[in-house]
Amino acid sequence: MVNYTFNQLAIYFQNYGVMDFLLPFVLVFTIVFAVMQKTKILGDKKNFNVIIALVLALIFVVPHITGTYPLGYDPVQVMNESLPSISLVAVASIMLLLLMGIFGANFAAGAIPFIALLAILFVAYIFGSALNLWRGPQDVFYWWTSQTTELLIIILVFGLIVYFITKEPNTTAGKGMLEGLGKLFERK
Repeated sequence: MVNYTFNQLAIYFQNYGVMDFLLPFVLVFTIVFAVMQKTKILGDKKNFNVIIALVLALIFVVPHITGTYPLGYDPVQVMNESLPSISLVAVASIMLLLLMGIFGANFAAGAIPFIALLAILFVAYIFGSALNLWRGPQDVFYWWTSQTTELLIIILVFGLIVYFITKEPNTTAGKGMLEGLGKLFERK
């Protein structure tokens, strides 16, 4: 019996195309098939939905394997660069909602649109970074890395936790623009 370590297993997956072909193919196929099944664009024709999902997933990964995508615009590379950071944003958002749920159900329900908007902005930034959209002639965001994004999310989560633990129950959240944000997070 061969004993593989996780490092050797990861190298094996990388060498045999699991990371470049199989995983992106399965992900795209699953998402397209699920959307086709849910929206029922073609009715309840499961076989048509499978064929469309299969074709779109193959169109997504085959040019990556053959190297025909333009440099910097390979969607498999963009996906492989973006998904770890997007997963971090998803986990941070869910953890934030869980921690906010400790303070009460009404409180967490009111914060969901704010957290969703923040998550959408992070996801847009992450995909833009993977596509090098934020790099201009001056390269303004040269200092912004995935570690910076992770640090800001952690600081935001802990800042919100500290704020909600230490705030006085009878005080207002602030004046002007911050007052509306404070009302969003109030218990009802």
